[in-house]
Amino acid sequence: MANQPDAGELARCHRWFAVEGNNRAWALVAQDERTPDEELLMLTLAHVAAFHWSAAGGPLEVARADYTLAHAYALAGQGRLALRYARRALTFFEENPAEGEDWDRAFAHAELAHAAAAARDAELHAAEFAQAALLGAAIADAEDRTIFLAE
Repeated sequence: MANQPDAGELARCHRWFAVEGNNRAWALVAQDERTPDEELLMLTLAHVAAFHWSAAGGPLEVARADYTLAHAYALAGQGRLALRYARRALTFFEENPAEGEDWDRAFAHAELAHAAAAARDAELHAAEFAQAALLGAAIADAEDRTIFLAE
């Protein structure tokens, strides 16, 4: 049997896989089109990131992983799953207003809007899109605001 890593090494590995999975998932999200294999890889990587953040991060990182999952599922046309993850992320930020950054709340509402569109819920989409736009315009840091508005 292979030697077990110590707790510090294991934490570093979880963090590395969380970051790598997240970055690779968002790279696929950013593509204008994805093949079916790329779509599956995007979803797999989003889940990889979520799993490793659950081990290496805290509730904030898990909530951010949830909105990555929501975005990936919305792009894949799986509205029900997109809504599940988007609602979990938004619930975290609503119940923990001191956690995260101002852009986290804007993104959580934006992801719920995307999920609602994927689920064909026009009313929820409109409400969440409006809330995301309002929060996005109020992001304090100009660079963060520009990044949000580009999404």
